Amino acid sequence: MDTLQAILLGIVQGITEFLPVSSSGHLQIAKELLGVQIEENLTFDVSLHAATVLSTIVVLWSEVVRLVRGLFSRHFNQEQAYVLKLILSMVPIGIVGFLLKDQLDALLESPHILVIVGAMLLLTAALLAFAYYAKPRPKETISYRDALIIGIAQACAAMPGLSRSGSTIATGLLLGNRKSAVAQFSFLMVLAPILGETLLEAVSGELTAGVAAGPLAAGFLASFITGCLACKFMLEIVKRGKLIWFALYCALAGVVSIVATLC
Repeated sequence: MDTLQAILLGIVQGITEFLPVSSSGHLQIAKELLGVQIEENLTFDVSLHAATVLSTIVVLWSEVVRLVRGLFSRHFNQEQAYVLKLILSMVPIGIVGFLLKDQLDALLESPHILVIVGAMLLLTAALLAFAYYAKPRPKETISYRDALIIGIAQACAAMPGLSRSGSTIATGLLLGNRKSAVAQFSFLMVLAPILGETLLEAVSGELTAGVAAGPLAAGFLASFITGCLACKFMLEIVKRGKLIWFALYCALAGVVSIVATLC
């Protein structure tokens, strides 16, 4: 992998991590289009995910600081309740990661990966369209029950091609939660799982030098910068309720991915 390829893949990851179009699916498609063959994909992919985590913290810095400060209060408050909901939402993906990690990693190496990605993109499109047209009774705050259900949606999105942000945001909207609250919760709930995965891979020694330091750094920086822009953009898009356009895009990308592979 050269530096230009790493930058392009970083841009793809940074944009699609926050847009409801599946970052993992687009990353696989981009690798195929660029002809990237990496002996060890894991190091590079984890690096890109770490970059988007950093961009989330930067964009939502004021909210992160408020939550951290609230944790040190002697009395149970809204910030502590919110953090508990975030923790609850992370339980399902933790279980999936612990039980099915090897199977999911093997799936990425499948010769039919783009067909799988295409099918999951079509499912993402259906979820987004359903959330756009559904009119559930609105509620003011995300409940503990809602947090768990949104967490289950995130766990399902471990499948390559099924958008994590699309699944969690659509699920939150279908449960009747406010658009701005759902978008923020969706982006915050992924911080710990990705940081945890990065730490576990580092401790286990699975992160290897499959990519040179130059391209690795370039991909990280590209992913971070585009991630910051995409995160801000997506927060505004969700508030305006324009998810239907992403549903149409996912449907088109899914069909193209499947047809291109089978033909």
